[in-house]
Amino acid sequence: MNTAHELIMLGGVLGLFSILAGVVSARFQAPLLLVFLLLGMLAGEDGPGGIRFDDFHSSYLIGSIALAIILFQGGLKTERAMIREAWGPGLTLATGGVALTAGLVGAAAVWLFSLSWTEALLIGAVLAPTDAAAVNTMLRAARVAVPQRVTATLELESGLNDPMSVFLTMLLVQGLTTRGGITTGHAVGVLVQEIVGGAVAGLVGGYALLWLLRRLPVDVAIYPVLALTSVLFVFGGAQTIGTSGFLAVYFMGVIVGINKFEAHRALVYASEAFGWLAQIALFLLLGLLVTPHRLLPLVAPILAVTVILLLVARPVATFVCLLPFRYSGREAAFASWVGLRGAVPIYLTIIPVLGGVRHADALFGAVFGVVIASLFLQGWTIAPVGRILGFGKIPA
Repeated sequence: MNTAHELIMLGGVLGLFSILAGVVSARFQAPLLLVFLLLGMLAGEDGPGGIRFDDFHSSYLIGSIALAIILFQGGLKTERAMIREAWGPGLTLATGGVALTAGLVGAAAVWLFSLSWTEALLIGAVLAPTDAAAVNTMLRAARVAVPQRVTATLELESGLNDPMSVFLTMLLVQGLTTRGGITTGHAVGVLVQEIVGGAVAGLVGGYALLWLLRRLPVDVAIYPVLALTSVLFVFGGAQTIGTSGFLAVYFMGVIVGINKFEAHRALVYASEAFGWLAQIALFLLLGLLVTPHRLLPLVAPILAVTVILLLVARPVATFVCLLPFRYSGREAAFASWVGLRGAVPIYLTIIPVLGGVRHADALFGAVFGVVIASLFLQGWTIAPVGRILGFGKIPA
């Protein structure tokens, strides 16, 4: 019982420190999610906290729940105008952009580290998605006056690109752990099942939840609980039958968010609270998982992959995907720089660890390092880059 009480107290202390550190970091315009990751590292075995934590199974479970909540909240805040204005470029970046980024990073990894193509593409696949929480948080904090379609594109991309990245990661892990590899037909079938199944599950779940929110005669305080349990049910159900739970819960959020009902405002407020709690828990947990002294031998690969990702792969993918939609060069350049990495790439590297992929621990550490570099370099410079590209600042 004492151990349980100590763990509860520890969770509360870490949460309080995260909130207080967030208040302090805001004065220095530090990326808030980076602060949460660093606090997790300080609480870990190499920091003053001295907590030894390496339970990847529990981390996958908690991470899945947290991401489901974060994606639902992201969908809930999506507006009709945003969808009308940016669904084309957002969807293109979330699919073709992810594939192109993964391919370019993978090709560089083959050349730099003499890896097999499957191993190298796995690095690209886990690093390809932008992070919804990081993108939304840093865009609001930077207050750069970019055209609405650019902001809408970035937010839609970050909400929609997780299924493609999960699909590529799972497929490449199967290729590394299954004798004989995978066939093209199997890959196409899995992709269709993931995307189509996830979309259908999200639409059905979203309209079912909307019907309950409008018709169920309960106290207003119950509606956020109803939404949360529905999200977990749809996410878990979709994943269980082999479709994308990430896409499903995002679509659920969109369906509920663009429709009006009596408890709409209460649900949005509660979902924001749930979302922040999920972000804090997820980033602290991922920070605890990493052991900083093991990252030292990986510094050179981390820096090399970061340079390739930020200065080659992401810009090429962004410009290619936005070219058909007639985005200006400075709009595409800004969209490229705001493609922040966050919890999702680190979460995805748990899959190879659980799958028993060779050198998966090194992959986890390297990807963690790249995410830290992304949040540090991009998160701190969104506003200056916006000014360099000729965008003003939104008045306070």
